[in-house]
Amino acid sequence: MSQLRAAAAARGVRRSGGRAVPAAGQSRKGASPRRGAPAPAPALALAYHLFSDPAEAEALRGSLLAWYDKCKRDLPWRTLATTEPDADRRAYAVWVSEIMLQQTQVATVIDYYNRWMQKWPTLQALAQASLEEVNELWAGLGYYSRGKRLQEAARKVVSELAGRMPRTAEDLQKLLPGVGRYTAGAIASISYGQATGVVDGNVIRVLCRLRCIGADSSSPAVIDRLWDMANALVDRSRPGDFNQALMELGATVCVPKAPLCGECPVKQHCRARRRKLFGKPTPVPDVEDCCVGGCPLCPPATEPWNSSLGVTNFPRKAAKKQPRVARTAVGVLERRGCHGAPEYLIVQRPSSGLLAGLWEFPSVPLAQGLQEEEQREVLADHLRAWTGQPVVPGALRLIGEVIHIFSHIHQTYVVYSLPLDGDVSLDPTLSPSRWVTEEMFHTSAVSTAMKKV
Repeated sequence: MSQLRAAAAARGVRRSGGRAVPAAGQSRKGASPRRGAPAPAPALALAYHLFSDPAEAEALRGSLLAWYDKCKRDLPWRTLATTEPDADRRAYAVWVSEIMLQQTQVATVIDYYNRWMQKWPTLQALAQASLEEVNELWAGLGYYSRGKRLQEAARKVVSELAGRMPRTAEDLQKLLPGVGRYTAGAIASISYGQATGVVDGNVIRVLCRLRCIGADSSSPAVIDRLWDMANALVDRSRPGDFNQALMELGATVCVPKAPLCGECPVKQHCRARRRKLFGKPTPVPDVEDCCVGGCPLCPPATEPWNSSLGVTNFPRKAAKKQPRVARTAVGVLERRGCHGAPEYLIVQRPSSGLLAGLWEFPSVPLAQGLQEEEQREVLADHLRAWTGQPVVPGALRLIGEVIHIFSHIHQTYVVYSLPLDGDVSLDPTLSPSRWVTEEMFHTSAVSTAMKKV
């Protein structure tokens, strides 16, 4: 039987239910290749990068799950996923954690998650909350649109789906705004036991190292391959645990720098580790090497294997786009409150765009290259609308500059203070605004950047 499989693999064919099915990346006779699929490569090349041996895949599943059962971190959403009997509440608990964990480290998320679930333990509770409340609790987590979309989707489940969460990854992605392929797969596998894989940054790193995938791991063609691999590899009896184990491995052992290869439960299946130990492939290809030119999963010829990097040769990504540089003038307007404590003016940002709906000190973008006096004039003009009276540029006291790095913006805030005598009438036609004490400021829905200011 193994010889028949080998022969089929050499012809680029796999068996499925007794039928001949083209190998990954190939098309049936008379059919067009998948859009976005990489050009067909020799079967030997692709087999090197895939889990083509069922026995090896089964051994990897067993080793990974045994390690996970012994070493997994105790996280609140995992506890809810295993103890909550109601499927909708279980899926909601997993859903909240997955949205919070996007672009955010586990250690940061835990406290936010516990506060969130205490305040809104069900979809129905979240659907009744205001966006202001959501923003206040989310403040500091970053990527604020995530919280907004989460609440919008919760309202849709309550109003349009009778409070019942979709039960498959396909329906979760199709019906819920803000739920992409990864989040849908995570909810479906962990909450409902659907045998579907997941691909996030940790999984990409683990799979690329296990199979020496050195092509650009952010490219659609490679991502498609990784999804195929994750779906084929997932354990059918414990899909949720397997997916969490794969992510846990990437988060705690197969880390981006200085991975703990000696502690890895699946190191015997890792082609990157084998290559590190035994050097470059031989000039004559054998079943253990991919030496076929034009392989869509190998590193490009311009980026050969760097022996000093070892397994961290993988994964590889296209060079990051440099963040846009921006400067903003910020006016901290201060008055004495009725009890003598200082109060500060904060205004609400527009409901769309960067930091949508959050509160901030009155701010205005600055053109590049402005001198300090010109910056003062721009800010003074902007503040006149809020104070209802002329603002002398010279009255603005420069406090300093604050740098905050968004994912795509290198932002510098030039901070000025302006003490005010007497009451100030705020224009009701402008954006919502209010006076707050320092304590009130820190409990409002303000960004981390404004807290720095």
